[in-house]
Amino acid sequence: MNPNTPALTTHRRLSDETTGMLLGLIGVAIFSLTLPFTRLAVSGDAGLSPMFVALGRALAAAVLAGGWLYWKRAPLPPRAALPALAMVAIGCVIGFPWLTSVAMRSLPAAHGAVLVGVLPLATAMFAALLGGEKPSTGFWIMAILGSVLVIGFALRQSGGSLHTADLAIFVAVLLAAMGYAAGGRLSQTLGGQQTICWALILAAPPLLPVVGWLGWQESARIAHASAAVWTGFAYVSVFSMFIGFFFWYRGMALGGVARVGQVQLVQPFLSVLGATVVLGEALEWQTLVFAIAVIGVVGTGRKMQVKRG
Repeated sequence: MNPNTPALTTHRRLSDETTGMLLGLIGVAIFSLTLPFTRLAVSGDAGLSPMFVALGRALAAAVLAGGWLYWKRAPLPPRAALPALAMVAIGCVIGFPWLTSVAMRSLPAAHGAVLVGVLPLATAMFAALLGGEKPSTGFWIMAILGSVLVIGFALRQSGGSLHTADLAIFVAVLLAAMGYAAGGRLSQTLGGQQTICWALILAAPPLLPVVGWLGWQESARIAHASAAVWTGFAYVSVFSMFIGFFFWYRGMALGGVARVGQVQLVQPFLSVLGATVVLGEALEWQTLVFAIAVIGVVGTGRKMQVKRG
C-alpha cells in the first residue's frame, strides 16, 4: 500500500468539507432573504394570501424543476429514494413555506429570521436520527448554545412569552430540518439538483388543484397585486424554492448534514440585514449582538468532530 494514501484521503476529506461549507454558505445567503421577501409578498391589504404564496411558489418551482430534469435527461429516481423525497416534499416544499408565510403576516421578518436560527440544531438532530451521523459532545454543546442564544433573543423581543406565530415558526423549523437531513443524505447518491427537483415534481400533483382553486378564489387580489408583491413571490419561487437548494444539498452531500447545517446559524444575521434593505425594518443593536454571538458559536462548532455513517 502506498504510504501516502492516508494523507491523500485525509486531504481530500478536508477539501470536501471546506467545499461543502462554502456551497452551504451560498445556499444560506440565498435562503436568508426568504422571510423578508415572503413578508413582502403577504403583507398589507395588497398582499397575496400566505397559502397562495407558500403553495404557489412550490408549484412555480416545480415547473422549473421539470424543465431542468428534461434538459438533463435525468432518469427516474430509484424506488428506494421515494421516502426521502417525500420527507423533502413535506418538510421543505410544503410545510416550511406554508407555516412561515402564515407567521410573516404578523411577525417582523427580522424577528422570524432569528427564530429560524434553531434550524441547525434541529437539522443535526435529524441527521443523527435519519442519516447515521454521530456529532461529538462538543459539537452538541455548541449547537445547543447557539440555539439557546436564538431562543433567548425571541423571548426578549416578545416580552418573555412566545406567540402563536412564534410556534408556527418552530414547527416550520422541525419540518425543514427533516427535509434538510433527508435531502442532504439522499444527495450523496442522487445529487443535490435531482433531489430537490424530484421532490418538487412529487409535490406538484396534489398542489396543482389546490393552487388552482386558491387562484380562482383570490383572482381579484391577484389581479391588483403590486409589483413589490410579485417581486417577493418571484424571489421565493425561483431562488428560495429552487436555486438555493442546488447549493445547499450539494454542500451537505460533500461536508455532511450536521456540520454544513451549522452554517445556518449565520442566517439570522443575513436575514436581519435583508429585512432592513428589502422592507426598511429598523436595525437594532441588540439584534446585531445576538447575531454576532451566534456566528462565534458557528466558528467554534465548525472545529468539532462529526463522524459520518
